[in-house]
Amino acid sequence: MSRRLGLRRRHATQVLSLLLLVPLAVLAPATALPPTTTLAAHAAATPISVASARATQDGSSATVRGYVVGQPTSSTTVVTSGFPNDFALALADTAGTTDTSRMLYVQIPSTFRSSWGLQSNPGLMGSQIDVTGTLSAYFSRPGLTSSSAFAFAGGGGDPGGGDPDGYYDDAIGKTGSQLEAALHDIISTGDTPISYDAVWNALKVTDQDPANSGNVIALYSGFSMAKSNNGGGVDQWNREHVWAQSHGDFGTSTGPGTDLHHLRPEDVTVNSARGNLDFDNGGTQNSEAPGNYADSNSWEPRDAVKGDVARMVLYMSVRYEGDDGFPDLEANDVAGNGSVPRLGRLSVLLQWNAEDPPDAFEMRRNDVIYETYQHNRNPFIDHPEWADAIW
Repeated sequence: MSRRLGLRRRHATQVLSLLLLVPLAVLAPATALPPTTTLAAHAAATPISVASARATQDGSSATVRGYVVGQPTSSTTVVTSGFPNDFALALADTAGTTDTSRMLYVQIPSTFRSSWGLQSNPGLMGSQIDVTGTLSAYFSRPGLTSSSAFAFAGGGGDPGGGDPDGYYDDAIGKTGSQLEAALHDIISTGDTPISYDAVWNALKVTDQDPANSGNVIALYSGFSMAKSNNGGGVDQWNREHVWAQSHGDFGTSTGPGTDLHHLRPEDVTVNSARGNLDFDNGGTQNSEAPGNYADSNSWEPRDAVKGDVARMVLYMSVRYEGDDGFPDLEANDVAGNGSVPRLGRLSVLLQWNAEDPPDAFEMRRNDVIYETYQHNRNPFIDHPEWADAIW
């Protein structure tokens, strides 16, 4: 289980102990507690929109829901890269908003800066979050000050804790094959597959570079590449199937071949170097994408995306069970699976899932796919602990 999940559970235990053992009258104010301990009160509040918050600058307390669109540095300037510090962020009702007259300026107290400031967490750009604070001017503009709680919308204090609108209700409390079956039903019911041509434009949104809205981030290489520079050329990016098409021979027909939860931008030559290799540790470092290694039957991605790769493979294994005309895809503990509908190495993928927990970029990506495109989620991003509960 990831270190982040352990921290969240430890904070929850601390809060429960306080509620059980300390008289309510002597509890310290919420702002004196660690950031994650204020979430119980925060979750109980009904979030209001940025537009409503801008119109209600009366000093009252409110929880505001909006997308992170930059950092205000003056009353008229909001930067979207090169963040100078962790002191403030700007929210809007629509991701990508550039009109400052539609933004709410949020003050970030020192307690929350390391977790929610944009200089330390540039991957927060584009994330939808809830912030609780006082509706009052900041930078002489409509603002939210003295913030006492931050959380991902529909999630928790950390990426990887989401359960929007009871999405996972049928899976809660289950383990093993029962949990796998419940998750399969949840993520394959009501989803909306897209065409392979539509994947190009979708990836330009799901994998947008938080520091440069005109670029996407390539999965393995980590390159920031112009969105418009997609295709089959040597210096272009194309669509990487993390679950290789040949492992099940599903091609690019609508379904597993177009599922955004395992399709990512990648430099054409790096994509070719990975080919249809399984995933495992070891090999020779790729000269074009340092940090990635390959041998005769496996590919090891760079450390920063090992968990991302693992959770994409595990999603595919649960989503496609052979009951909807597509191959029955299964993660196994083999490297060198060839063309069978199997992909490994499972034991290594579980290790990567634990060592590299979901970050803001991965969580935002999951949200965008759910809200805008396929209308289903990768459960292992929302609940990484479910990987060990199944396998």
